Amino acid sequence: MARNLWIGKPGLLREITQAAKSWDRSPELNVTEFKSLEGQITTVAPARTARRLKFSWDWLEPADADHLTRLARRVNGPGMLGRNVYAGGSVVVLDPASVNLLDPYQAAGQSRETAGLDHWFTVQGAITISPFVDDVVLGSCDDPTTRIGWRHPVWPGWPVMPGMRVSWLVPPDWNAGLCSAQLDWKDVDGGYLATSFANGATVTGTAPGNAAFVTPVGGPGATGLTGLAGACLTIGEEPVSLALGEGCPAMAVTGCTDTPASRLPYRNVGIDLVEVTGAVL
Repeated sequence: MARNLWIGKPGLLREITQAAKSWDRSPELNVTEFKSLEGQITTVAPARTARRLKFSWDWLEPADADHLTRLARRVNGPGMLGRNVYAGGSVVVLDPASVNLLDPYQAAGQSRETAGLDHWFTVQGAITISPFVDDVVLGSCDDPTTRIGWRHPVWPGWPVMPGMRVSWLVPPDWNAGLCSAQLDWKDVDGGYLATSFANGATVTGTAPGNAAFVTPVGGPGATGLTGLAGACLTIGEEPVSLALGEGCPAMAVTGCTDTPASRLPYRNVGIDLVEVTGAVL
């Protein structure tokens, strides 16, 4: 399941089982070079850059081609009535090459906010996020029943579809004999549906019917300072501690090609996407 592309609006993802003819996920670094008269080089680069994805298929099945074309043309398809589409015209892309779906900085235990509210929130009990210590943030728990949730930057959780197998691994420095891991399943409007829970560092659950999002939650099970780096959220794969966070950003379609194949009704389709904070329809 994880090795195929899933793409669509939240709650209405479609699995594209046909392998792409070409697939480009090269990072866009946006590094600018300045060369002095003496020949010395100075570079300027933003702290964060947007991700871009490009896919193309030959002889794509008509139903898959229609789905991609609807996304590109921003035409709501069947099942969209009453659905919350979030962030305007943003699109979900579950990249089959991504292992850890956490944000890169989130997976590394780093935050742009002192309180860490961009990446974490308190589900139960209390935790105080400390300033950076050795380039990471730490949490201070005063209550052993504290539960910490990992926050998606755009949606109420990470996008899923019913039947998906999701695994969650809490930070590796948590005591495996005391900690707990859970997955909170939510519907397309962010309403709570159910929880998959396990004592220990990892939990695996299957998305229930009507599930559109999942929020990973962990309980350190002890008081005192606790690290937040190294957690891993995967779909259909075993989670790997300290895996690079690839994220699961909201994306927008910026380009699309759609030409009839030599044998109808198949089509040759290409689609370009870019990471966005919102996409206005």
